[in-house]
Amino acid sequence: MIITIDHGKTIDTAKDLTSEERHILQKLFAWKAVADSLTQFREIKDRAMKMGWNNSGPVQESRILKIIIQQLEKELILRLKNKQT
Repeated sequence: MIITIDHGKTIDTAKDLTSEERHILQKLFAWKAVADSLTQFREIKDRAMKMGWNNSGPVQESRILKIIIQQLEKELILRLKNKQT
């Protein structure tokens, strides 16, 4: 999957993330659509990083994954703001 972040930069998850990171990212995409707050989203992210893929243990958050998560957080904040208006 190709993800476009701010300023048009693209990230190829097949090349730039581990399989464990991709699994967690899939969950975060779903949670971005339904989370009620940024706090809730971050708690879910932290739990997923600690549990790992199929409870395999903690996953180290790479620099690229951090960038993608920051983008997801921006999109979540925008969704929540638009929901209020």
